[in-house]
Amino acid sequence: MNPRLDISTLSRRVDAVRRSMARASVDTLLVTHLPNIQYLTGFAGTAGALVLSHDDCVLIVDSRYVTAARDLAAGLPDALLSVRPVAHSYDETVRDVIAATAAAPVGFEAAHLTVARFNALRALLSPDPAAESTGQVDRNGRLVPTEGVVERVRMVKDDGEIAVFREAALRLSEIARRLPELARPGQTEREVAHAIEDAMRRSGFSRPAFDTIVASGRNSALPHASPTDRVIQSGDPTVLDFGGVYGGYCVDLTRTVQLGGFSAEIAPIFAAVAEAQRAAIDTVGPGRRPSEVDAAARSVLERHGLGEAFGHGTGHGLGLEIHEAPRVGRPMPGQPDEPLEPGVVITIEPGAYVPGLGGVRIEDDVLVTTDGCEVLTDVPTFL
Repeated sequence: MNPRLDISTLSRRVDAVRRSMARASVDTLLVTHLPNIQYLTGFAGTAGALVLSHDDCVLIVDSRYVTAARDLAAGLPDALLSVRPVAHSYDETVRDVIAATAAAPVGFEAAHLTVARFNALRALLSPDPAAESTGQVDRNGRLVPTEGVVERVRMVKDDGEIAVFREAALRLSEIARRLPELARPGQTEREVAHAIEDAMRRSGFSRPAFDTIVASGRNSALPHASPTDRVIQSGDPTVLDFGGVYGGYCVDLTRTVQLGGFSAEIAPIFAAVAEAQRAAIDTVGPGRRPSEVDAAARSVLERHGLGEAFGHGTGHGLGLEIHEAPRVGRPMPGQPDEPLEPGVVITIEPGAYVPGLGGVRIEDDVLVTTDGCEVLTDVPTFL
């Protein structure tokens, strides 16, 4: 299903991306990453391309999607959305659209275009076979790589997106409160994962946002363990990490339970992770850098002697994809660490994992507000 975006939302998003294009010094953007196409048009197919310039926004789709795409574009000006059916191939149609409507330079999404497809497009856009050796790479200028032109705009959610997040988080929280009945001793990890995913579908989620993690006993020391046929025993620490897609948007939540109560070995790890999560959430706010949020959680775990047991980042952005910008982790060369803005939705999910013993992770979804943050998921830390 392709929900039609209202004209004000569509105009606001397209205009924001055009400003982002200007900052990247490109006059035209070839969009091939499907979530970015969905954000700009409402189209949610399995194939497509978009050519966005100052005057046109052309959605290129094959025969499977022409009718649905034209429904989305009906009544809209070409500057907001028009549809071009694929003639012979996607790349040849991209070439024709760029040749007819696009101003140079033409940016492409470097993170989402394979080398093979780039070379094919470059050859199609070259005026003659010798063009590449002379430095010409298309008819209207040059193809230039871009990074995050659309993603930077997607990172800050609008009011409509935030409303979807609140409802999705509410539904996911209701499922999380039922974890003690969904995850019982005597069940296998795989059976519990199926039960959680069934509960999500019954609650209105269109699909899981990722493969559900159920990791019990020693498996809980594996941060991204896949469910197995291991039977969960009373007293096992069990990491339950699950999320769903609701209204096109992803939510994500983790709780660690120990059926029968936390053991003397796991209890202090759980307490330290819970403290680290609270410290990180207390740090979230406009103007704070993601690395500061990570540092708040990491410093707590280091103080408890668990610094080496925390090997992943503290969180990530949420949106049309389960992992979006910003990355909430240690600062890294070449990786953005820009201050958080109101409207950004992130996870806060510190963890500590001790091989041979078990692990703990606690995760909630958090919205950055003008004066701090709002925790969207509403579930007790200890279930």
